[in-house]
Order: sequence, then structure tokens, then C-alpha cells
Amino acid sequence: MAEFRDRLPGMRPLIGITTYYQEAAWGVWKGPAALVPGTYVEAVAAAGGVPVLLPPAATGEHVLDRLDGLITAGGTDVDPALYGHERHQLTVSQPQRDTHDLTLTRAALNRGLPLLAICRGAQILNVALGGTLIQHLPDVRPEASYQPSPGVFGEVGFTTTAGSLIGSLLGPQASAPCYHHQGIGELGHGLVVTATEPEGTIEAVELPDAGSWVLGVQFHPEQNPLDLRLLRGFVAAAGSSER
Repeated sequence: MAEFRDRLPGMRPLIGITTYYQEAAWGVWKGPAALVPGTYVEAVAAAGGVPVLLPPAATGEHVLDRLDGLITAGGTDVDPALYGHERHQLTVSQPQRDTHDLTLTRAALNRGLPLLAICRGAQILNVALGGTLIQHLPDVRPEASYQPSPGVFGEVGFTTTAGSLIGSLLGPQASAPCYHHQGIGELGHGLVVTATEPEGTIEAVELPDAGSWVLGVQFHPEQNPLDLRLLRGFVAAAGSSER
């Protein structure tokens, strides 16, 4: 509803960020919690937006009417049943979060809401549009080193497509932190590949016919506070979006 989205001059755009919902600890407490790595919050704030956390519990698509942009964050694997594949032995999914993130992704596309889909988010975007995933990238890219060790991000270099969103923001070549486990397989309807790394892994997809700002990246731009070009481009689009 437009009345909820009207911003006074100088107001920072509201950016929704999907969250985990799982066991966590804080202080002397331990229990189920809605959370997201602080790097997402810090990156959105540094890029000029106001982060709004969206837990996968009772968050209906109507919440998007009050937001200016949506980030679908990284996390656990997407259930292969959602794209018609058998489960790999290393695939671990969270059905509640799958349902939540798919619903918000489809709703954002329908509304023309600027969308930045990161890692798992890019995979959700692909599945939402009828695509498939590679459930364990080392099975097909054994020579690549996407996870140097548990909890340690790797670095991936990639080439972008001229005229693409990502190319306009990062130039023809760039690098970024990564922690790939799954990846994009068959492309969803309307998506085009706009960045790849030397081993052939898809690093970015876009939806050029959507009429709105839509970018999915396999890497983690929020993990590099010294390079916020993607986040700034996204927040700028959210701030100028007319829906």
C-alpha cells in the first residue's frame, strides 16, 4: 500500500532481510531464535539503508508493502523436493524457511520490489522461477576451493557480462568472499547468467525482463565491508523505486 511506503526527503529506505530461525544462545539463555549474521545488518546500514529483520514465522507477503527493498540472505540448503530432485547425503534444509523465503521472493518479483538475493537467496530465486540446484559443488568442481575450512570464507574471482547490473557496479572483473556448498544448476524462467568464475560456477543471475532491480549472487558481498558497491547500488535502487 503506497501510503505505508511514502518517505520524507532524506529518509533512508527500509530494507527487509530474511533470517534464520534456529537454536541460539544469548547471555545465560539458549533456545530457538530469529537471527542473521551482523555483517548483513552492518552492510545495509553502511550502504544507506535501514535493516528490517524478517523471521520465517508469521511474516506474510503483505510486509513487503511497507519495505523499499528485500535481501534474501544466505543459510541452509534448499529442499531438493522443491525442484524435483532426490536429496544428496550432505543436503540439510529447513522447510519453514524454504516456504517463507520462496513466498517473499515471489511476492517481491510480483510487486517489482528491488531484490538482492545472496547465496542461498540466489538459489531460492532460481528455484522460485522453476530452476534446479547443484546440491554439492565439490561433486562437479573438485578443483575449486570455496570453503578453505569450516566457518572460514574463501575468495572467488569472476567475470561479469557487459551491460548487466553487476557489471555496471563491479566492472568487467571482480572478486568477493564466498562459502559455496550448493550452486545454480538449470536456470529458472527469465534468468540470465551475468557473472561466472573460471571453473564455470555461476556467480550472478539477473532478471532483465522483470522491469525492476533483481540480482542474485552466489558469493557474499556483505562479508567485505571495504567493498559495498553492490549494497550501495541495491539500496540506491530501493530508495528511488516507484511501485
